[in-house]
Amino acid sequence: QVQFVESGGGLVQAGESLRLSCVASGITFSSFAMAWYRQAPGNQRDMVASIAIGGSTKYLDSVKGRFTISRDNAKKTVYLQMNNLRPEDTAVYYCQTRNLYGNYWGQGTQVTVSS
Repeated sequence: QVQFVESGGGLVQAGESLRLSCVASGITFSSFAMAWYRQAPGNQRDMVASIAIGGSTKYLDSVKGRFTISRDNAKKTVYLQMNNLRPEDTAVYYCQTRNLYGNYWGQGTQVTVSS
């Protein structure tokens, strides 16, 4: 079955960086677009960044210029490099993909940014 394992979250101060990783199994990774979402308490889950099969990327406006999504198909891994973190970036971050049958999510990794 499809499984994602996220890692790399933690507690940092404003202005610092983190890199999230998401390792996939159960899918032909190179054939799937991938995305990172985040959800803060009381908020909806929003897409932060996405990367297509061919490598094109899209970003939430508030993270443009600070976050970079990338993928390594050989390692079946998608990354989210987060620089200049802000307190408003605090959330649980999830990796995601989808196919004809629905969405697939990881378990999430907590990112907390203190001011």
